[in-house]
Amino acid sequence: MTTNDSIKNLVREKYSEIALQDKATNETSCCGATGCGDPEDVTGTYTIMSESYEKLSGYNPDADLGLGCGLPTEFAKIQAGDTVLDLGSGAGNDCFVARAETGENGKVIGVDFTPAMIKKARENAEKLNFNNVEFREGDIEDLPISDNTIDVVVSNCVLNLVPDKAKVFSEIKRSLRPGGHFSISDVVLKGELPAALIQSAEMYAGCVAGAMQMDDYLKIIHEAGFEEVSVQKQKPILVPDHILLHYLNETELEKFKEASAGIFSITVFGQNPGGSKKPMIKIGEAKPCCGPDCCN
Repeated sequence: MTTNDSIKNLVREKYSEIALQDKATNETSCCGATGCGDPEDVTGTYTIMSESYEKLSGYNPDADLGLGCGLPTEFAKIQAGDTVLDLGSGAGNDCFVARAETGENGKVIGVDFTPAMIKKARENAEKLNFNNVEFREGDIEDLPISDNTIDVVVSNCVLNLVPDKAKVFSEIKRSLRPGGHFSISDVVLKGELPAALIQSAEMYAGCVAGAMQMDDYLKIIHEAGFEEVSVQKQKPILVPDHILLHYLNETELEKFKEASAGIFSITVFGQNPGGSKKPMIKIGEAKPCCGPDCCN
């Protein structure tokens, strides 16, 4: 885990395994990472990071692997006809929710670098008969997306897995049209994690060891040139003691708690400078008349 390539290979390997796991297994671990949870604890009585999508339009249980740490689509201000990009799209969960917002006249593109996830997402889209949801295999540090073509970017608990987060935000800015925006849920830290957690491959794939300090995360967004940057939602992530004890001894665990280091899920908004957001038109609502013929 000392080079960017080795980190990416680790994440690709782990998420290929996760693509084959059920939602219950993923929810009771850290972002689905195998080994992060206790294999003897099969009660499923707690969910570490994921939130329920069931109240959101477009939710499809087959696409929900329980890997998220927020609900970015709920805060993304998606409008009818938008082109939406989901970074680290997994089995398609956020894409299908975004599609319910952007409607049949919009477009949703999911990008993921794990072939098993792309395969699963495409199968889900085919079952739903969606012809305006597309999944592309690619690295979000080098997006397979043309310049200035995206209205809204969403992502759920993915950027913490990427070695060069500044490069990702640079790619987001390149892809967004002037005035476009993003809403991204991610894991960040306040305070330092113990070395044993930082050095754990499982905790990296589990979205914890790869997380950066919240202030540094927001600084990267500002330095990328985004405006109107705000934290739309923040919640603490409480990793149970019995999971932490896989990596820490009792003394280390107590020191960790005394240090008050916090692991948080945040949903962050940022807007690309220039342009203006088009007037909101609800799905199914008639467009304003522009002449004697165009409204027919």
